[in-house]
Amino acid sequence: MDILQITWDASPEIFRIGNMAIRWYGLFWALSFYLGYEIILRIFKKENISPKQADSILIYMAVGSIAGARLGHCLFYDFQYYIANPWEILFIWQGGLASHGGAIGILVALYYFQKKKSQRSFIWLLDRLVIPVSLAAFFIRMGNLMNSEIYGVETDLPWGFVFVARGETLPRHPTQIYEGLAYLILFVLLGWMYLKKRTTLPTGFLAGFFALFMFTARFLVEFIKQPQSDFEADLALNMGQILSIPAIIAGIGFMVYAFMNKHKQGG
Repeated sequence: MDILQITWDASPEIFRIGNMAIRWYGLFWALSFYLGYEIILRIFKKENISPKQADSILIYMAVGSIAGARLGHCLFYDFQYYIANPWEILFIWQGGLASHGGAIGILVALYYFQKKKSQRSFIWLLDRLVIPVSLAAFFIRMGNLMNSEIYGVETDLPWGFVFVARGETLPRHPTQIYEGLAYLILFVLLGWMYLKKRTTLPTGFLAGFFALFMFTARFLVEFIKQPQSDFEADLALNMGQILSIPAIIAGIGFMVYAFMNKHKQGG
């Protein structure tokens, strides 16, 4: 029986001029920051917060997400190599970013932004920031797709992708698309809840819903994803799943706290 398949041989480069190449992955990162800025700007205007705050938070988030994602990759997925070659942690152009590390970096950056720049609470800011972050997560997974990386195990499903650029000859789950679609749905749900329900939802609910939805989706997709590091082959759960569990618990905790706090205040 012939197996239906999709041959995927996309170039990771949009175009090249001499030694300089513009890559899809970089474009999607830039698009994430641009659209994230526009979303936060509109949210702040709606809530009578100075647009200058959007400028500041963009800088904090950019530094936090990239630094966190890089350190996360180095510490979680290839610790032995980078502890022996610490200077290469700075070689971000060689690739290697971890979304869990990026999430931690964003939280740290938001904490410092709130302390130094904002009169709003950390959780209030987090409730709003998770909206553009979920959209950014979608774009980053599309960048992974264009790089033919972070794909799944072999499959005979008709939408299996043969990642030719990686030397694959059999169709595999396009887990980048699975995750990306989950994050896009999350973005739509968060945006709808913010626009329609923000006056009734307790503070912290959107942040909790984001963490629960995103990392549950990540946890489930990891079951059909190729291990990113050799050491994961002997683990009952891979590193992506292990790191997702605390985020899922935190998401539940945020939602419970939000409703309990609302109840105490008589909301």
